Amino acid sequence: MNQITVMGMVLSAMPIGEYDKRIVLLTRERGKISAFARGARKPGSALSGGVMPFSFGEFTIYEGRTSYTLMSASISNYFAELREDVEGAYYGFYFMEIADYYCREANDERQMLKLLYQSLRAVLKGSIPNRLVRRVFELKAVCINGEAPQVFQCVVCGDAGRDGQFSVKKGGKVCMECGGDVYDGMELLTSTWHTLQYIVSSSLEKLYTFTVSEAVLREFEMVMERYLDVYVDKRFKSLEIIESMKL
Repeated sequence: MNQITVMGMVLSAMPIGEYDKRIVLLTRERGKISAFARGARKPGSALSGGVMPFSFGEFTIYEGRTSYTLMSASISNYFAELREDVEGAYYGFYFMEIADYYCREANDERQMLKLLYQSLRAVLKGSIPNRLVRRVFELKAVCINGEAPQVFQCVVCGDAGRDGQFSVKKGGKVCMECGGDVYDGMELLTSTWHTLQYIVSSSLEKLYTFTVSEAVLREFEMVMERYLDVYVDKRFKSLEIIESMKL
């Protein structure tokens, strides 16, 4: 029996048949994997508590030739408070949808797993607005996926001293001397540039240690909306709910 233990989080769970579930796990060791939880929907099943979305801990799985089967789960954080907070829950589901979109099996997804965990903790802590947590998560997820915008210097000439505009089509900052053919340029406050630079360069542990003014947050939201329209070719169900409820 090829039995292994992985650390990770349940991204989603789907009922299968009468008593089983199929879960999607984002793991430190194997990236994103799917596993069958036999009998998880039976009353009193030992697996029932470990197959809920947001559950984080260690999962013992049997690795078959074509699929994984969940044998047991030792959950260290259920993020149970999110289930009691409608707004927080939908933000959490949105983060997990993005992780599911980006992550692949056998990839090194440790950074995305850590980002997801830190972001859920930030929502629960409530020290900064969920709107800001969302945009920080989006930008850092794009960075982890290798599609970070250039926010420190001009993408055309490399100059780091001159003022510039943010261009999604160019992939970041374009200085005033190189912006002749830029048609989607966004003028940003200096504080917005500093915010973008901090997020792109910061460690995951320090991401949620600051706040911004409403003016900076609005510009940050505008940048990310336009950037994701180009670099993410999917609409997320949880995001549609967040926007419809104006959360």
